[in-house]
This record gives sequence, C-alpha cells and structure tokens, in this order.
Amino acid sequence: MKKDFYEVLGVSRSASEAEIKKAYRKKAIEFHPDKNPGNKEAEENFKLAAEAYEVLSDPQKKAKYDQYGHQAFDGSGGFGGHGGMNMEDIFSQFGDIFGGAFGGGFGGSTGGQRRMKGSNLRIKVKLTLDEVANGVEKKVKVKRKVQAAGVTYKTCSTCNGQGQVMRVTNTILGRMQSASTCPTCSGSGQILDRKPANADAQGMILEDETVSIKIPAGVVDGMQLKVSNKGNDAPGNGVPGDLIVAIEETEHPFLKREGENLHFDLYISVAEAALGVSKDIEAVNGKVRIKLEEGIQSGKILRLKGKGIPSLNGYGTGDLLVHINVWTPKTLNKEQRQFFEKNLNDENFIPRPEKTDKSFFEKVKDMFS
Repeated sequence: MKKDFYEVLGVSRSASEAEIKKAYRKKAIEFHPDKNPGNKEAEENFKLAAEAYEVLSDPQKKAKYDQYGHQAFDGSGGFGGHGGMNMEDIFSQFGDIFGGAFGGGFGGSTGGQRRMKGSNLRIKVKLTLDEVANGVEKKVKVKRKVQAAGVTYKTCSTCNGQGQVMRVTNTILGRMQSASTCPTCSGSGQILDRKPANADAQGMILEDETVSIKIPAGVVDGMQLKVSNKGNDAPGNGVPGDLIVAIEETEHPFLKREGENLHFDLYISVAEAALGVSKDIEAVNGKVRIKLEEGIQSGKILRLKGKGIPSLNGYGTGDLLVHINVWTPKTLNKEQRQFFEKNLNDENFIPRPEKTDKSFFEKVKDMFS
C-alpha cells in the first residue's frame, strides 16, 4: 500500500503551505541523487517526496487527496503516480525551491542544466453513469506539438547550456549572488540551430496522436486525471508536458447519483400498491427484479445494497435507493368512479399510518445518517 503523503513529508494534515514546502525541501535534500549516488532506495524516496509535494502544495489537488486519497490521482488507471514522474519532471517542476543548493541548479546528475518541460494539454472526456460505475478505457485523438524531423539545437551561448544566468549585486550586506532563468533560451540551455520549413519558431510541428486513457471506476464529475508525457514536447532535450483529462458525467435518464449512492423513482398504480407486485428496476449493471409487498405505501424507500457506484478508494460500493411513488389516476371511467365512491368511507381505505411508517423528514434524516 502506498504511504500516506502527509506521512511521507512528516507533516500533519493541518500543515500550512509554508510548512509543507519546508518539509519537502528537507526530504528532497536528504534523498537528492547528488548526496546518494547509485542509491536506488534514496531515489525512490526522492520521487515519492516530490509526488507528495506536487499534490499537497496545490490547494485543489490537496482537497481531492484529503477526500479521496491516492485514488483521486493514480487509482487503477495509473495517473499521477511517482512511477510516471521521472527525475526530469521533478527537476523541471521544483528546481526553484532549492536555488543553488546543488551546484547552482537543481539538475543534479544533469550537471546543473535545467530541462524544459513542455506545456500541458487539457481535454474533457464525457462518461455515462455505466462507465463511471464500471471503469472504462477511452481512446482519444490529441493534437500535440512534437519536434519536427531534422530539427537541431545548439548550446545557448548566453548561459553556456546551464539554463541559468548568475548576477552579482552590491548591497549594504556585501556582494550578493543570485540565479535567474536565462532570457535567451528560457532555461532549456539550448537554442534552435536548424529547423525544417514546416516547423514553428521552436522547431515544433502539430501531430495527431491517439492516446489510451484508463479511467478507474468511481470517478466524480469535475475530477481531473493526469496522463504523463502526453502533452506538448519541449524544445531541445526537454521533456513532454502532461495530458490533463477532465471528467464530465452525463445525466442518466432514470438514475440520479448522490456520491456513491444511486436513486431511482419507481411509479406504481394504486392496484399494484394494494395487491403487491414484482418490478424490474434499472441499475448500472443491468436490471434488478424486486418484489413489493401488499399494501406498500407511497414514499417508502427500498435500499438495494451494493447496487450503487464503487468507491474510488476501494472502500466498497454504494447502494441503490428505490423511491416508491403510488400514481393516482387523474381521470376515471364510470365503473372506476363507482368503485372508489363505494369504498370512500370503507374502514380499510381510511389512512391509518403506523408508528413504523416514517414521515418524509424522518426518511430524509435516515438517508443521510
């Protein structure tokens, strides 16, 4: 089981943004490749600390993690895990936290040179309720920027391939040295040398690519998943950006979702309510037959265990709540009217709610308790 992100960084769930950043810097320095050459365990801890910081430093990601845990990002579909985050991802995303702690840059084994990361791409994927309940693999066509064939790059002369330029300023405290991103190469350490006629100013062309996305069961409308390295390429020796997948859940014609539970309105006739009847109920994995007892009352809620939506965290499956609605006919023929008039004052037709017949507000309270 993957270690809790708060435990990874050694902070509490109420830790501030500054405390999280400080804890990550401490952990990353401890396990940095420069300090632990050839140590695979230290490298894994380094990656795990970066993954934890990537989530907990972002308010939106942190909120989703607090609610759904690891499944909010990597689930069964492998999104956003540190297995998909390579060392260059970490160096390019979080290098500014370290400043000159390692040779003037965060490149570590790359000799201080920063590797640019390409821009992310964003798409929206629509899912039916059935797909949400069962998980699905979607194939989508993405238009990505990739390096054109034949394009070449050369070392930036401004920063000598370091991606950063050093400045020395005189202050009342003495000479202060600071590093900033190279304005010529934007931190990549390389500039365009030769490019084909069909490439843009960075040596890129647009290409269509079909990307397979494995979406785990139980995702929520508005949730974002990440497919690593399927965004735009970066110039030179950079690493691709990511593909951000926003989930949009389409409305089901019969079922209404409430978290992991589903609701279904079942309408029955007065005769069916009085005599009892078997009914087929629409569920996410096919129809379910239920038997209604004689004299069932309108407003009764039947709970079908485990017929709802699976938990994204793997903590079981929600229920299907069937709401019974007795349909009163709006018009009657002569015989029907005579029948009801005859029984209008019959003892058996006079409402006598029992103590076990809960009110509407009691039923609502039970649903949320």
